[in-house]
Amino acid sequence: MRMRALTSLVLAAAVLATGSGAAWHPDPTWQLTETGVTARLRGLSPIDGRVAWASGSGSTVLRTVDGGGTWEQVGPSTDVPLQFRDIEAFDDHRAVILSIGPGGESRVYRTDDGGRSWAETFRNDDDTAFYDCLAFFDDRHGLALSDPVDGRFRLISTADGGRSWSVLPSDGMPAALPGEFAFAASGTCLVTADHGPDRAWFATGGGATARVFGTEDRGLTWQVTDTPVPSGPSAGIYSLAFRDPQHGIALGGDYNTPTSAPDGAARTGDGGRTWTVADEQPGEYRSGSAWAHGMTAIAVGPTGSALSRDGGRTWQRFDTGSFDSVECTPTGACWASGEQGRVARLSWR
Repeated sequence: MRMRALTSLVLAAAVLATGSGAAWHPDPTWQLTETGVTARLRGLSPIDGRVAWASGSGSTVLRTVDGGGTWEQVGPSTDVPLQFRDIEAFDDHRAVILSIGPGGESRVYRTDDGGRSWAETFRNDDDTAFYDCLAFFDDRHGLALSDPVDGRFRLISTADGGRSWSVLPSDGMPAALPGEFAFAASGTCLVTADHGPDRAWFATGGGATARVFGTEDRGLTWQVTDTPVPSGPSAGIYSLAFRDPQHGIALGGDYNTPTSAPDGAARTGDGGRTWTVADEQPGEYRSGSAWAHGMTAIAVGPTGSALSRDGGRTWQRFDTGSFDSVECTPTGACWASGEQGRVARLSWR
């Protein structure tokens, strides 16, 4: 997850609209686009306001280069329908996708020509592994996370943009709790942040405590912290977002009870070493989160979207539509995706 910032154009518009000394609090609204598919799109990676990629069920991968005016199905041909739960795009031509599932259903593919062709660069050969999400530090270095194998979370690493992968040693990984796993809900269970080229975090649930793991050396060693977010067989932290190496948010709940998520949102100001529950909660299960600009963050889920203007301290609902994932670009363009092929762009009224 990359740090988000408003464009100078939007900032200029704010000054003109309010005057140089007035506070500006625009209201966000989602503008749906027509994708032409019914797949559930949990993978999302926008480049800017015009270029975005989305991925999901049925081996679906979509790309737009005109702001969502048209979408092209560019997914790879696969021997079985795959669940592409995460995607990381670097521009309008280059992208890496991750499919989830037991054994060989967990795979990674890469394209360098806008999806006209794909190379399979990783296929899981361990029946006990199940990969959930991936994240990149830059266009060469990245990680992908699997649920625990032999009692510890497993990661694979790439140093060539996802063209090849290797399993990292588990010596520096704390032991997993009984029943602990990560959620492949929005591609944000594993994230990185700007200005921290070696730092990454992943979040968990399923066990007695929802936890956040952090690394400062690109995944070789990890530290783990308990959080106050409730955990259970289908509950925990579904999404992380860091706007810099210190400030992050955690969102989750229980997907089996989507309309109630007490203490489902938390924040950190010390790089994930400690977490505090939000003073005003979204109150419902949220599966995806992103920093829009400055202290403003967005969280989405199947029952609606919420906005925080104060770094995750308080949250307010602004939409009731269903989304699974949300991502924002460094130029301030925010997109969301979800069930029934739903993809939308955010506008600020």
